[in-house]
Amino acid sequence: MVKKQIKISELVLRDAHQSLLATRMKTEHMLPIAERMDKVGFWSVEMWGGATFDSCIRFLNENPWDRVRDLKKLMPNTPFQMLLRGQNLVGYRHYADDLVDKFVDLASDAGIDVFRVFDALNDYRNIRQSINRVKKNGKHAQGTISYTVSPVHSVPLFVDKAKELEDMGCDTICIKDMAGLLSPWKAEELISTIKEKVKTPLHLHTHTTSGFALMSITKAIEAGVDIIDTTISSLSMGTSHSPTETIVAALKDTENDTGLDMDKLIEIGNYFADVRKEYSNFLSAFTGVDVNILKSQVPGGMVSNLESQLKQQNAIDRLPEVMQELPQCRKDMGYPPLVTPTSQIVGTQAVLNVLMGRYKIISKESQDLVKGKYGILPSSPDPDLQKQVCGDQPPITQRPADLLEPEWEKLKEEVKDKATDDEDVIIFALFPQIADNYLKKRGTPSEEIFKKEETLPAEQTQKPNELEPSNKFRVTVNGKSYDVMVDDMEGGNTPTTAVAPTPEPTSGGGVGDPITAPLAGSVWKVSCKEGQQINEGDVIVVIEAMKMETDVPTPKTGVVKSVDIKEGDKVVPGQTLITIG
Repeated sequence: MVKKQIKISELVLRDAHQSLLATRMKTEHMLPIAERMDKVGFWSVEMWGGATFDSCIRFLNENPWDRVRDLKKLMPNTPFQMLLRGQNLVGYRHYADDLVDKFVDLASDAGIDVFRVFDALNDYRNIRQSINRVKKNGKHAQGTISYTVSPVHSVPLFVDKAKELEDMGCDTICIKDMAGLLSPWKAEELISTIKEKVKTPLHLHTHTTSGFALMSITKAIEAGVDIIDTTISSLSMGTSHSPTETIVAALKDTENDTGLDMDKLIEIGNYFADVRKEYSNFLSAFTGVDVNILKSQVPGGMVSNLESQLKQQNAIDRLPEVMQELPQCRKDMGYPPLVTPTSQIVGTQAVLNVLMGRYKIISKESQDLVKGKYGILPSSPDPDLQKQVCGDQPPITQRPADLLEPEWEKLKEEVKDKATDDEDVIIFALFPQIADNYLKKRGTPSEEIFKKEETLPAEQTQKPNELEPSNKFRVTVNGKSYDVMVDDMEGGNTPTTAVAPTPEPTSGGGVGDPITAPLAGSVWKVSCKEGQQINEGDVIVVIEAMKMETDVPTPKTGVVKSVDIKEGDKVVPGQTLITIG
């Protein structure tokens, strides 16, 4: 048995609330406790990356870069850690190398010290650029193994991956068990075997979803793991992580003693217990342990997202069907580990399969995954699915980013009238669908955003055409105030204290056959105009739903009689997009 002092990374400012509270925690609820967290002595505090960047601009009207700077002022002694998706950065596609370099430079300047860099497919061609740039900035580069269980994944494979990361020059290696699939004795076998082959320190990240985590952490410590991810108790367990205080108490007065002060941790836990109450509307319905996760392999942060997606489509009752469809969908797509962005891709495709029929609609991202545009899949996709997506063309085998032209300078020129600095340009690069709206709202004082205050019965709703331009309200229900937004269909998890009713499907404005929206979302692109001849199978509209792009093809050949929507419009299932005659 290996004996050593165990180091702790605290996740309460990022993955904990991403897993339990749909990533909605505001910076204003982090700042009051920051100075006390800085005195604990954590190896690092993970507070950025993952979905937090997206959530800041999509839902919170916050500048994600300012979150790093503001917290750093109060926590100068604690290394800040972020989760970086390699060539995907914190978005959902691959970006050109020059954009990757710029993002890492800006994140380093803002105050990120430790970059946990991973690729969803463990295709390390997709993280090399990020790792090299992190090292060039003099920061800590942590290479990551996305752990999963499948017929094509094994301990020897993961050991080879660890050796590859060490050879790449990573400062530490993280075993990222995003769905809580790492069983105790498998953890011991994996970590002890890696320790025999590599000298780089090992870091374990695991979720409590399946109930394995505390046992697996114990066996990992016995096997020689160096660093453990935990989260403060009031935001632990369920789809989150093992409680920091429990681990610290368990190791106290042993040779593995963390050295952390329990009194300070208890104070922090009490603080976040109060903060958690502010986000009760976003709290995942998943509680306790679900061993079905061992089959579906849904990672912690994805459960609340699936709930959100189905709520958007008025189909929350079909969550069990989606959970059953997920493993089959994953198998069809070549057993990718389920972590962003592949978890969103496979999860959204499972939702589409349940709601629309199996592969009747295939999202653009699902097509790109099968085509090899995200990297090499662990296994070959289902032949019928590959044929449907690729036709007679084989998947690409080169590094996907090698197919991309440099984009930084071109993008800077395109958005120069909108972006005030390089950080804004990054926002346009990562989230072009919502960047304009975000920059219009950003900086608006909260008293103006929520200036309309009303006391409404819980069952009362506002009609969309009666809303103020911001569509945001402070609503008081039974004496308790809630900040709510009622127009954001992308977000899901809309607080139920004031919810916009679903618009009725429309019949369209032209004389002919209506082509309707298959699902709820926002119109991202309209690819036809009135009077245009279109052929069966032509993409007429692209809908952004569940953070993915879904093409809507025309089922017949004809002439466009009317276009009944415009880019940026919200649509619901059954709403007419165009009419064709």
